[in-house]
Amino acid sequence: MELNHKDFDNARLVTVCENRIDAVCAIQFKDEMRKLTDEGPRRVVLDMSQVEFLDSSGLGAVVAALKAKKVDQTLELASLQPAVQKVFHLTRMDTVFSIHDNATSAIGDAADAS
Repeated sequence: MELNHKDFDNARLVTVCENRIDAVCAIQFKDEMRKLTDEGPRRVVLDMSQVEFLDSSGLGAVVAALKAKKVDQTLELASLQPAVQKVFHLTRMDTVFSIHDNATSAIGDAADAS
């Protein structure tokens, strides 16, 4: 599971560089996200623009990342593909996460300044 990250003044942008988050990589995803949130700033934005498929294990891994964050941190999602967005909607997880249309709008002006 490859996750890249870039830090801005107000947030860490974590990009999922895989087209699937499923049972095969869910544990590795959780471990990588834990590392990135443990050492990260108050806001973490997960860019899922490349993720075309998310199964129940993948959804569980994203929820686990939310639960594992520090108390004063937020984990926000950005750029959900239609199939992935449908999973979040059907499970009502779209009411739990802040979901942005794209990473640039999630990060705000800091993304333009870099």
